[in-house]
Amino acid sequence: MSAAEEVSIGKLGILAGGGILPIQLAQECKSQGIELFIVGFDGQTSEELRKNYQHLWTGLGAAGSIIRTLKQNGIKDLVMAGSIRRPWLSELKPDLKGLEILTRIGVSAFGDNSLLTLLKKELEKEGFTLHGVQKFASGMLAKEGALSRRKPNEQEKSSINKGLEASQVLGGLDIGQSVIVQDGVILGVEAAEGTDALIKRCAALQKRSGGAILVKTCKPQQDRDLDLPTIGPDTLRQAGEAGLSGIVVQTGAALVLDPQTVAEIADTYNMFVLGVTLDHPLKK
Repeated sequence: MSAAEEVSIGKLGILAGGGILPIQLAQECKSQGIELFIVGFDGQTSEELRKNYQHLWTGLGAAGSIIRTLKQNGIKDLVMAGSIRRPWLSELKPDLKGLEILTRIGVSAFGDNSLLTLLKKELEKEGFTLHGVQKFASGMLAKEGALSRRKPNEQEKSSINKGLEASQVLGGLDIGQSVIVQDGVILGVEAAEGTDALIKRCAALQKRSGGAILVKTCKPQQDRDLDLPTIGPDTLRQAGEAGLSGIVVQTGAALVLDPQTVAEIADTYNMFVLGVTLDHPLKK
């Protein structure tokens, strides 16, 4: 029985952010016979989804229009997928419902996880059920072990353990999901700028020989139906071009998009891609 069958969903609304995750999720759902309705956001969501699926394209602040359209299309089940660039308030242009929600939750007062949790509660009040991407595409979840040919050496294993510990502390403060570490030293932590910007920022902070490691884990308090850590081909290319040695994600709590391409890119740059569990530190 597939994950989609377990949750008995025939029609699904995808609140689609940027990147390839919403596209791959839509393809997976379509292959399972699930009817889709895409809510895309101006300047953020791929135009490919607009061309291939029934949709509403709107601004991030148009909560009333989004809720009304979903209900008119008989949609009760939703999934959030893809990255959303945090907008300036001037960009939101909220409708009356959006303004009501923003006033109630106070966007500027919360970190990403808290904000997503509150948005989930608001949608549930409207009668929707939020599901995680993994319920429809469990094959995207990171598996334990190396996805690449290369594996970390003893010194890198020590740095990975330091990175895992640091990323959980960072996540517990609802700041970010990722750190970059080299030789046991934390070079940078992810904040509002996102993983790609973190990689670029830390590229120049490495030793000249390169060799830093990106460690990306799920926040301890994370609602796993919302915003799981994600890597994909673009992450690998940026990390490879920046001279990183590898990327580590949390087994069963992170998404790996297009794992075959991820492995191929990792091998091209002689990088490792590794899934690890938090309760079993790597042994040197």
